[in-house]
Amino acid sequence: MGVDGNHLWTAFGPTNVAIHRVNTAMELGDVQVALDIGPALDTSTLPLERQVRHLLDVARAYNNSGQKDAAVATVLDAERRAPDQVRHHYLSRQLVLNWVRNTPGKPAFELDQLARRMHVVG
Repeated sequence: MGVDGNHLWTAFGPTNVAIHRVNTAMELGDVQVALDIGPALDTSTLPLERQVRHLLDVARAYNNSGQKDAAVATVLDAERRAPDQVRHHYLSRQLVLNWVRNTPGKPAFELDQLARRMHVVG
């Protein structure tokens, strides 16, 4: 087809195929492929669920490559788009909980507030 569409809520098209490439790369542990494709991908024409799920994979890629600040910023971007989806998704919850647990001392304000909104810390 060559263009994005949302026929019968499939979000079918080249952008969704690229999202699946990023997700598959992450599942296979190929963080570099995910970082080569993911951050620059414009998902704005896709349903919000697809956009947010993609951002969580990009956050995982940043996190796995040691770019925690970029990972946190990406999760916060996803939360701004769909707060409930991010706050209850296992990927975002796992990332945030690991960040909070592995931060020596008190986490940065934004991370602390995100963790509180997600109810992963007291």
